[in-house]
Formats: sequence, structure tokens, C-alpha cells
Amino acid sequence: MATTVLVHGAMHGGWAWAAVADRLRAEGHTVYTPTLTGQGDRRRGLSPSVGVSTHVADLTELLWFEDLHDVVLVLHSYAGVLAGPVVEACADRIRSVVYAGAFVVRPGESLADVEPPAVAERYREAAAEHGGGWRIPATSAFLAQWAVTDPALQAFVGPRLTDFPLKSVTDAVAFDPAPLAVVPRTYIEHTAPPLPSLADSRAAAVADGATLRAIGTGHDMMLADPDGTAALLSELLVVMPPG
Repeated sequence: MATTVLVHGAMHGGWAWAAVADRLRAEGHTVYTPTLTGQGDRRRGLSPSVGVSTHVADLTELLWFEDLHDVVLVLHSYAGVLAGPVVEACADRIRSVVYAGAFVVRPGESLADVEPPAVAERYREAAAEHGGGWRIPATSAFLAQWAVTDPALQAFVGPRLTDFPLKSVTDAVAFDPAPLAVVPRTYIEHTAPPLPSLADSRAAAVADGATLRAIGTGHDMMLADPDGTAALLSELLVVMPPG
């Protein structure tokens, strides 16, 4: 059995992984679903100072305080940008990394750098016009962007989306790429439909040595198909050997 940390993406929280976590725990895996500062049930911590380094600290502190080892780190969407610095800081605790429809950055890049320019500019404009210049308001438009089309799922997810700090989009990520390069990595591509913004990240991950897998869902795979997502992760938890 494996220890896994499931990390949500922008505007979500640990709540997004609950159904998948239940399934993995039923198989005997140890599962953590942290909520990043300023998101989900920690939304009251949202402030202009929250950025990538804040969220890196959220994860490194979790790994240290819980004394976790041989961890399979599963990163959804925005959380992919945290991979390099978290693995650098906690290389002795990480077994493998799974990018679950995640953005992938190299040293010196920000999320804005790997998003299509028009998307990054839209986020900046939203923050400037409706978020006091520092936060991206969570609106129902993101449900369409992420292909959350089921009415019941829309009704559940929509009210739980949380404004996201622009700083986490624009912060350049600094890390030594060597520790990440030697950790087994898998990229899960969602295909029904794909998210065009992720094309470059998927290509970068594969070019850097990640194994490519696929799942037939939209972007919020853990919510749209918790059974399929859990089954794929369970397979990866078994396949990926300790480092």
C-alpha cells in the first residue's frame, strides 16, 4: 500500500479529492488531501501575499509534520507548478510525482508563462477589473472552461470555487531541476475534452521523461469520474516502486 498526497488546483480545495480519497483508502492506501492557503475551507486566508512560495510551504510543512515518506505526490492543474520546489525541498520523502491534468513549469517560469498568452491576459484583466488587482474572481465561466457540464456537478462545484491569488499565476518558480528529474513521473492527460491550455505542459512533461497516461474526462477528472480516476491512480500507486 502507498502513501499519497492529492493536491487540488486553482479555485478548488481538498474537498475536490474527497470521493477519490475514499476509494483509495478503501483499498488500504494512506491518503492526504490538503487545502492550499486561501482556497476551499482555508479561503479566509486569501490575501495579496499568497503566492507559489506559500503553497510550496503548505506541502513541505505537511510532509514534515506528518513525517511522510515514499509519497506519491498527485498534482492537479495549477498544483503542477509546485512540483519542482516541493521535490527539491523534500527529495527524501517523495517516491513519485503524478501530474493529473497539470501545468508543468521549468525553473524561472510562472503559470502565466505556460498558459496561452490570451488566457494569462484574461486572468490579469479579471483581477484588475473585479479582484482589486490581486485576485481572480471565481465565476461560473470556469465551469465551462473546465468542461464541468453535468448539472448536478455544476450545482455542487460552482458554489465551492474560491477566488485565486494572481500572485500564484505570475510568480516565477525557482528550483533546482535535478531532484525532480530523477523521480518517476507520470502525466495524466484528460481527453474528453482536452484542455488546450495544457498542450505545452503535457509535451514538456513527456519531453522531460514522464510516462503518459490518459483518462476520458474533462479537466476536473476527480469530480467527473472519481471511480475512473481512483482506478488509474491505484494502478500507478502499485506500479511505481519506492525510490
